[in-house]
Amino acid sequence: MSKPTIPDASTLNGWRKSSYSGNESGSCVEVLDNHPAGVPVRDSKSPHGPALLFPSGAWSSFVTAVKADG
Repeated sequence: MSKPTIPDASTLNGWRKSSYSGNESGSCVEVLDNHPAGVPVRDSKSPHGPALLFPSGAWSSFVTAVKADG
């Protein structure tokens, strides 16, 4: 089963770099808050590429697990 995507992530405004992304240029994950269909996530190296769209509850669980492991 494939995840829902947004084909051209540059059509959305308000992207922010994840605080867990590396400091090196090119290794950044960006997320978009307050999207009505979930949480879009994209690779900053490809702003016109697709974004994966995660259900809000699944994204919250992922963030909680990352914070607990850090």
